[in-house]
Amino acid sequence: MKIQKWEDLDVRLSDPVLKTLKQLRFFNMTPVQAACIPLLLNGKDVAVEAVTGSGKTLAFLIPLLEILQKRSEKWKIMETGAIIVSPTRELATQISEILGEFLKEIPSLKQVLLVGGVTLKKDVETLKKGANIIVATPGRLEDVLSNRNSIGLNLCVKSLEFFVLDEADRLLDLGFSVTLDSILSYLPRLRRTGLFSATQTKQVQQLIRAGLRNPALIVVKEKSNISTPINLKNNFTIVQPEYKLPVMIDFIRSIGFETKYMIFLPTCACVDYFSRVIQAVLPSINVLALHGKMKSKRYKVFDKFRSAQSGILICTDVMARGIDISEIDWVLQYDPPCVASSFVHRCGRTARIGNEGNALLFLLETESAYVDFIKRNQKVELHQMERELDKDTVDECLQCMRQMQQKDRLVFDKANRAFVSYVQAYSKHECNLILQLKDIDLGKLAMGFGLLRMPKMPELKGKDVSSFVGLEIDINTIPYAHKQRELRRIKRLSEYRNTGVWTSNQNRCNRKKQTESWSESKKRKLERREKRSKRKERKELLKQQFSTTCNKRKRKRMNEEDIEQLAKDIALIKKFKKRKISQEEFDAAFQV
Repeated sequence: MKIQKWEDLDVRLSDPVLKTLKQLRFFNMTPVQAACIPLLLNGKDVAVEAVTGSGKTLAFLIPLLEILQKRSEKWKIMETGAIIVSPTRELATQISEILGEFLKEIPSLKQVLLVGGVTLKKDVETLKKGANIIVATPGRLEDVLSNRNSIGLNLCVKSLEFFVLDEADRLLDLGFSVTLDSILSYLPRLRRTGLFSATQTKQVQQLIRAGLRNPALIVVKEKSNISTPINLKNNFTIVQPEYKLPVMIDFIRSIGFETKYMIFLPTCACVDYFSRVIQAVLPSINVLALHGKMKSKRYKVFDKFRSAQSGILICTDVMARGIDISEIDWVLQYDPPCVASSFVHRCGRTARIGNEGNALLFLLETESAYVDFIKRNQKVELHQMERELDKDTVDECLQCMRQMQQKDRLVFDKANRAFVSYVQAYSKHECNLILQLKDIDLGKLAMGFGLLRMPKMPELKGKDVSSFVGLEIDINTIPYAHKQRELRRIKRLSEYRNTGVWTSNQNRCNRKKQTESWSESKKRKLERREKRSKRKERKELLKQQFSTTCNKRKRKRMNEEDIEQLAKDIALIKKFKKRKISQEEFDAAFQV
């Protein structure tokens, strides 16, 4: 493919944009940039599918800046000309940082970053300094738009020129469809819209039909039969469930510590536990953990890993989309992702913008069919990598995990939560026709987590776990390393032995309910019964009214008030079925 320079575009880019591109050392356009920028500058909407790491961010930032600069009238401080919506805080922050580099040369435009983890009051203060371009996560953007009048924010979006949905399929996968509908309701219809993603889903196609005006569909792939970068080498290896961690540790040692790794795990609890274990087994390399349940700490971890020369980032799929961290040499997947499309996005953290990269997926023998599935479903070529098992590493990992649990009860708790969450996540796997929990030896899997004993959980009922070899140890003797926490545990344990009742917050709440007077309890019971009967009568009446609507003659006889009330009730039921309102809101509406 012919290399295209920025100067080759039919529409000449402004001097500030060209200067910034030169400073960032982006001398040539990537195929997706060459395809998108001319269309957007000529007023077209676009829906773009391009492999991860192909330069989609600049594909919408450059036309965005050109569009805003070309307006003859100067942008007011609180007048918003462009909005970029991203699924995660990290990706939104990354886009905001790249945009900030361009705005250094364009002081007339101001941007603001709206993400979770910051109070709404603080966001309002930031917005008042200037909001020509908003980069945001969907939840926080909806909060600002829906509450702008009540919080005294004079934010104007009527002049919006460009609206971007980055990683559109991920936004819909995370359940933001209702939020996006709400956001779109505040925006003008006459605008340019761009949808960008590495994969397109049926939901994205629906969003295209609903929100774009005759869009240009752009699909950019380096090879027609491969959906990952051409410089990415995808590998897999087959391991036993109890040996997965030791094989991973041996692999990292064989590659070396002077490089960057990303390890993807299925749940937040697994990240919390295995990050401690891997750091203990590999003390000479920096190990960081990041998942969706972290709050402000996520930014610090993300920045620390991005600026580091080497290290390991252990994370969930919150880091699988759009994140651009330089020099990621290896992406290690502890297990097949729950959503098939996430496989492509996980691997895409390496081999970005023409660089070389490698990825390795660890599969159990019962999961071998996943290789053919991912080839057909995601068009990814996987090559088997044979790994020898080092028995010394197996013993080292098992002893390390069990010693850590015996020294600190917090690690013991984390180990059990990690195992439980892993089993529960696996049972809900998208590919459950080929990846079934019943095929896994859960006893061996528990050995792979280094558990001291098998936890009690419904998924283990009736399962053969005889392969698990635990330790003969009194679990109650394991202390917390944190002194104050251990003192509280000992106090609760002694009270339980004396009274048989735990002094947890939940049990204190239960005891409070038990001490309430009988009359108050009976009164509430009668009130609940009365509410249920009213709801039942209302629903029966609604059914009768709804059935009469099928008869045109009877429907004509209904007065206007009945028709209006019926329409409201039907709309309420539809909202409840689509989970737009909660059970409490639904019940409250019928009590009116």
